[in-house]
Amino acid sequence: MLKLSKLLGNKRLFILLIGLILFISVMGITLGPRSNLSWPEKFVKDTVGFVQNVFYKPASYVAGLFEDISNLHSIQEENEQLKIALAHYARDKAIYNGIDQENKRLQGLLDFTEAQKTQYDYKWTIAQVVSISDDPINRTIVVNIGLREGVKEGMAVHSAEGLVGVISHVSNFTSTVKLITSMDGKDPNSNAIAATAQGKENKVFGMIETYDPNKNVFLMTKIEDRSSISEGDTIVSSGIGGVFPRGMIIGKVTDIQVGEYGLTYTASVEPAASFMDWKELFVVFTPEVEE
Repeated sequence: MLKLSKLLGNKRLFILLIGLILFISVMGITLGPRSNLSWPEKFVKDTVGFVQNVFYKPASYVAGLFEDISNLHSIQEENEQLKIALAHYARDKAIYNGIDQENKRLQGLLDFTEAQKTQYDYKWTIAQVVSISDDPINRTIVVNIGLREGVKEGMAVHSAEGLVGVISHVSNFTSTVKLITSMDGKDPNSNAIAATAQGKENKVFGMIETYDPNKNVFLMTKIEDRSSISEGDTIVSSGIGGVFPRGMIIGKVTDIQVGEYGLTYTASVEPAASFMDWKELFVVFTPEVEE
């Protein structure tokens, strides 16, 4: 008893003894599984498991948090790449649609010129519109072909839809086109158009000298036979007078009324050309003026 009291009185020796016991217990656990464990072994094993569980869960949570942050950064970069790809797709789609529309429009112009070649022996030369003057008294446009291409004053200018005007001035590289919407029967310098109805060349004749901007119609006057013309007829130039070649499309008849003196009739003709948003026009070369 005396020795035991002395042993317990020595704190260092007591702590060493306790440590030895715990070491032996841990060694017993690590040597392999046994069916029956002593209570110290069970205590130590449970304590170790509890401590591991306490430290493992926060560590696992922190590791998962950093992994989620890394994944979030990757998702953000992926979203940015997808946004860039979507923007490129929208850009490429717009470019493709523009090219497709341009091809269809130019194909329509080509079909138009081919159809005209089979009807009349004219040369249709395409010209880009350079500028447009909005002067209400003298509306003109400028195209990018001139003397170098053989353009001369007095040549007719046509769009894909209908007659637009006549060349009024030519320089080496550009030409000025006077629009037929500036026609005025009271102006001696205004070019009147000798006109007829398409398919009725031998039955109807009239003169287009005036454009009514309020109603957006040409007035085709001096029609002698009312029964020779009908609403919906396509009016074209007859070629008489030599200013405008034969067969230039002017527009469609919308109304027919008795003329100023009651002896002839006047037809209102809606222009076939739109007179706006031009990109290309055609200068018409006829055999009479072509070099």
